[in-house]
Amino acid sequence: MTNYLTKFDMQVIGAEDPYIGLSLLTQHKFDLIILDLTLPGMDGLEVIPKIRDITNIPIIISSARDDITDKVIGMERGADDYMPKPYDPRELVTRIKTILRRTYGAEDKVPEKEELFVLDTNAREIRFKGKSLELTAAEFDVLGMLLQHKNGSVSREQLLYESEHIDDDSSIKNIDVIISRIRQKIAKIDADNVYIKPIRGVGYLLTDRV
Repeated sequence: MTNYLTKFDMQVIGAEDPYIGLSLLTQHKFDLIILDLTLPGMDGLEVIPKIRDITNIPIIISSARDDITDKVIGMERGADDYMPKPYDPRELVTRIKTILRRTYGAEDKVPEKEELFVLDTNAREIRFKGKSLELTAAEFDVLGMLLQHKNGSVSREQLLYESEHIDDDSSIKNIDVIISRIRQKIAKIDADNVYIKPIRGVGYLLTDRV
């Protein structure tokens, strides 16, 4: 079994004697225990509470004893799973991964960092660094298009003609005025960085790489 599990990048330390196993728990950091019930010197069911005195890591019972009473007692004493032999070792690998993911996944997960700009089209809201920007309808259209093409250039013509709230007869220069107003509102939250950059001869680019 040890040789099989190592094929799945699992480091395994085996102990044939329960007392040695308990001693190892005080010497090494383990993620999971696979426990047999038929052991020399001490029944596996008696080992479980002794393990729980040392650590709360998951325990999978792997035993040829398929008595339902053993399963109930094992789970009541703190085991997380019970696999009666014989079984396909692939199932054991699956159960190990499932238990480890359930036990340690939430702890190891790195909280996702919120984007600098968050566009909510349904609420017609754009947040910058967690704060809602007070935008006019035209400003929302322009900044929203820049966000949809983040880190890529957008022409003044596209910003003008694809906006729902800018008159088609407006001057291209009107886009520059709207961009200036958006920059001022962003600067109220962060005045140290420029997020909307002009692209000469083209239009503008919004970046979050500062």
